Amino acid sequence: MDPCFNHTSSQKRMDFPLQLLVGSCLAILIVITLCGNIIVCLAVTLDRRLRSLTNCIIVSLAITDLLLGLLVLPFSAFYELTKEWPFGSILCNIYTSLDVMLCTASILNLFMISLDRYFAVTTPLRYSQVVTRSRVAVGLVVIWTVSLMVSFLPIHLGWNTNGTAVQNTVPNCNKECTLEVNPVYGLVDALLTFYIPLVIMCITYYRIFKIAREQAKRINHTWCCSSNTPMPPMVKEHKATVTLAVVMGAFIVCWFPYFTVFTYRGMWGDSSVKGTPMSIVLWLGYANSALNPILYGTLNRDFRVAYQHLLHCWRTGGPRSSHLPPLQKAPSRGRSCRRGQGGQEGKSLKLEMRNGKGILLTDGAHKRAFP
Repeated sequence: MDPCFNHTSSQKRMDFPLQLLVGSCLAILIVITLCGNIIVCLAVTLDRRLRSLTNCIIVSLAITDLLLGLLVLPFSAFYELTKEWPFGSILCNIYTSLDVMLCTASILNLFMISLDRYFAVTTPLRYSQVVTRSRVAVGLVVIWTVSLMVSFLPIHLGWNTNGTAVQNTVPNCNKECTLEVNPVYGLVDALLTFYIPLVIMCITYYRIFKIAREQAKRINHTWCCSSNTPMPPMVKEHKATVTLAVVMGAFIVCWFPYFTVFTYRGMWGDSSVKGTPMSIVLWLGYANSALNPILYGTLNRDFRVAYQHLLHCWRTGGPRSSHLPPLQKAPSRGRSCRRGQGGQEGKSLKLEMRNGKGILLTDGAHKRAFP
């Protein structure tokens, strides 16, 4: 006779109307996460103006969030609605390991973006020497190495449990799939993947804003009398920094409650927080993966123009050319997707260096500056 035949789950299942409402909200969140991060990857891939080292890290962040939406969130939504895990202990531990790994990688990518912005603003003349392709590549390797070390390694070796057994391997009738947390694992993981990066990010952004405010005053004073002059490169740099600071603020709001509960579980008992409170803080953290692409499109003009061009091409069925219009002007409604340089074709351009800080493009009647 099956000993679990008459067993009832320790977690009460939702009523059908509530289950339908929650399921619809979670499905919308998953779709937004997938579509938003796919558009970020396409925008950077197809628009040469977005191909920078900073945006390489943003693509890494988008790929991480995309993998989270594909490999983790559907299972999390199913478990949230049914309160049961019917796929066995092996898949449960793989699922929880992927969850921890991808969330950690997402957080560390945001940490790396903040460091990139810090060097871009504090050392603009030496930025290309400090932030190189090889160093960015090493940074990405470190991110994924740390993410693997705090997820698959401790979970499959049992380092996160109070005993020596691996989590979810002891037979039980509840069909639960949970991430167990002991004091050492809870403290080390929270400090290494959230609290220490959070403190460093706050320090870097405080220094960035302090420097940016001083530079913006000088730039505005210099350029205030020239209404037809394009925005200086440093002002665009400051606008991008503000955008990334808002992204970081959303990250804090989304993940701080979860890691507070996570640390509390490790210090005062693994089963101390369950049910609705745990679900709320967990899905609030997941929501950060859906918010990042929306924040880029809302606050970053370069991404916004690239998004508009992609949507325009999809509506008209035009080719997805990698020669997109310049980011300084939004594409007009009647513009064809085939035109790579948006009105610059046929004009002879001259390149001039001004004070070693940028390139000035001149066509006789118009001038346009690029960093």
